[in-house]
Amino acid sequence: MTHDLTHWSTAREMVAAVAAKQISARELLELHLDRIDAVNPVVNALVSIDPDRARRAADEADERTMSGAPLGPLHGIPYAVKDTHEVEGWRSTSGSVLRSDHFPERDELVVQRVREAGAVIVAKSNVPEFASGSHTFNRIFGTTLNPYDPSRSAGGSSGGSTAALASGMVPLADGSDMGGSLRNPASFCNVVGLRPSFGRVPQVPNPNIFESTSVQGPLARNVDDLALLLSVQAGPAALNPVAHETPGAAFAEVDEADLTGLRFAISTDLDGAFEVDRQVAGIVAAQGSVLESLGAVVDPAAPDLSEAEDTFRTLRAWHFQASYGELLAAHPDEFKSSLADNIRAGEDLTGRDVARAYRQRTALSQRMAAFFDTYEALVLPVSQVPPFPADQEYPADINGQVQKTYLDWMRSAYFITVTGCPAISIPAGFTAEGWPVGIQIVVRPNGERRLLQIAKAFEQATRIGDRRPHLG
Repeated sequence: MTHDLTHWSTAREMVAAVAAKQISARELLELHLDRIDAVNPVVNALVSIDPDRARRAADEADERTMSGAPLGPLHGIPYAVKDTHEVEGWRSTSGSVLRSDHFPERDELVVQRVREAGAVIVAKSNVPEFASGSHTFNRIFGTTLNPYDPSRSAGGSSGGSTAALASGMVPLADGSDMGGSLRNPASFCNVVGLRPSFGRVPQVPNPNIFESTSVQGPLARNVDDLALLLSVQAGPAALNPVAHETPGAAFAEVDEADLTGLRFAISTDLDGAFEVDRQVAGIVAAQGSVLESLGAVVDPAAPDLSEAEDTFRTLRAWHFQASYGELLAAHPDEFKSSLADNIRAGEDLTGRDVARAYRQRTALSQRMAAFFDTYEALVLPVSQVPPFPADQEYPADINGQVQKTYLDWMRSAYFITVTGCPAISIPAGFTAEGWPVGIQIVVRPNGERRLLQIAKAFEQATRIGDRRPHLG
């Protein structure tokens, strides 16, 4: 077999080469296992790596290729699953010592779908404890480091996935997002991450299926590959009544977008709603000229999201207490303090508090709908800071303003969470130190196809995502 693939080739190129028998799935896997051996000791992105199991899956994929049977859209692709997503028989810890020996009995739906699409699972990707916080570290596997500067954070909670993508260990990976866990690490690692609309990627099983702040979604090195993964993850699910009926295949191809005359709103801080690092603000503001070069009309404007702080913090605390309250009571010394505090913050919430948060969320959603009657999209920072030192749990300050908790610096992401709008993080630039910075593009609910078109047009105009780290 002859091919010119490298670990930096796109997922679509890899799928096409396997289907054309230019490379076998086993050869493609070995290419990536070699890369994992070379760079994972530096960045610590992938955990519970199982080469033998992956090789068996790759061999099965090759048997299918040779049989002439129909091939799935991810056929032969090496793949990493976030360690909060359960894989049958595969160690799945959620970054907690309380689950260090957990081996699920079945795949959850997001894993089942990628496996049925032909992906070859190689490893789990590292996460913070129970995916809490946007910096990836835990007591089982340690800290995931940024491929562009291993002294800095890779973000989180999907930091293992984004660091693995950015360093060429896998071409596709998944994640989840409550307060920015798909978006923040994508920004930190110069890759693309999409927080879909609630119900776009159905979660099964899920003990609280109507809780709508947390979603699952795709990560990739470019928009076309991200759309390919979304096309597999999305689609109706019999056991999830809020799943969208739109077939996932609707997202498989991203059409060219003409932005001429479309109005975009751009804001570095949502009219002073949060502090933003000066370099980040400068990079975000500069993207207005990129959009204008594509024919768009760009206005400095922002929606009023004044209730977002209380709404998100109330719903997060309620969700965390419901999910982990009993576990914390039984094992008070086995939780990091910031997570324990977040769980305990939910103990004193009343039904009135939660009802207030949902009323505010309704108001935020309706205000955003009105905003998008005027604007095609909103552009703002993904993260309020560039990658911060990996030995810190969270940034100590922004422009001298002290960050008191592990959530304070994530407002630019979680303010968007509670609007219910889909949002994508896409590479936009680098600081003077060489640290990646992304922009966040937000559109009206259920507007993923339009969002992908806009993101692809921006990506092709800038090519910032083509810059690779120097890891050898």
